[in-house]
Amino acid sequence: MMRTRSRRWARLSLVLLWLWTGVVSLWELQGMSAELLRSAGVSQPLAQALILAGAALDLLLGAALWRWHAARLYLAAGLAMLLMTLLGSLLLPELWLHPLGPLSKNLPIAALLLLLFEDAQNPARP
Repeated sequence: MMRTRSRRWARLSLVLLWLWTGVVSLWELQGMSAELLRSAGVSQPLAQALILAGAALDLLLGAALWRWHAARLYLAAGLAMLLMTLLGSLLLPELWLHPLGPLSKNLPIAALLLLLFEDAQNPARP
């Protein structure tokens, strides 16, 4: 079981990651993400819809993780992250080789979500 301080920092890191990703996605709606999707053959309207949907999901996850510590929420966050990773892998598999790790960063995120999921299933706190 994770210690209380570690648990808070783990949750806060995910909250900030998802909130910031959502904000940046909206800020750069016509920027880098749109260019990447267009380079994969995605039309402009679909690219914009995908970015908006992803940003909404990121903001929702960030806000929910800020508010609740629940196993179901960590499971939902993991499934959403898996869906985005699969979509990114199908559309732009070269992102796995990107030096800043836009897809590979999801591996430690998955591990952190698993730890928080297990912690949330055991309500006893040290």
